Amino acid sequence: MKKVFEITLLFFLSVSLCSCPYSSAYYIDESPGIYVEEALLGNWSTFVKRPNGGREEPVTLTLSKRTDTEYDITFRGYLEDLRPYAIITADSITGTAFMSTVGTRQFLNIKVHSRIYIAELRLKDNTLSLLPLAENFTGKMIFNSSALRTSIDFHYRTRVHPMLDTDFCLKNMVKFN
Repeated sequence: MKKVFEITLLFFLSVSLCSCPYSSAYYIDESPGIYVEEALLGNWSTFVKRPNGGREEPVTLTLSKRTDTEYDITFRGYLEDLRPYAIITADSITGTAFMSTVGTRQFLNIKVHSRIYIAELRLKDNTLSLLPLAENFTGKMIFNSSALRTSIDFHYRTRVHPMLDTDFCLKNMVKFN
């Protein structure tokens, strides 16, 4: 499953000529400390444009409670463009996640196999947006959770618009069950 996720990211990189979402070996917090928010649990859906500028395709995010402080997370969506390469064996990408707060913003630490992806989470007016940081959001080498937290905090305090990987942003998702 790790290879599927990595190859998916590489494929979209080559098609869109953009950066991949930031991935790390470290979480923002070393361990989960924020309780699961019941309002986030469930199925969320939106449409995203295909990287080649084609039509919009549905993407679904499912969040369920794993523990009191962790989520199970599943992404489902249109993966037909990857089938000819024989890299997709399932219709979803799954992992775990937990919430961290940096400044006034909430972030999900999303773990898919051995990599951690950092995405800002915005819940507003009954819509959910998941905005992953771009690979080049910082030029620093990150060696621990504290350095990652400091880099994210500095980035958001010094930029009018944070560096997000727009190809992987899931904006204005609506909840359905």
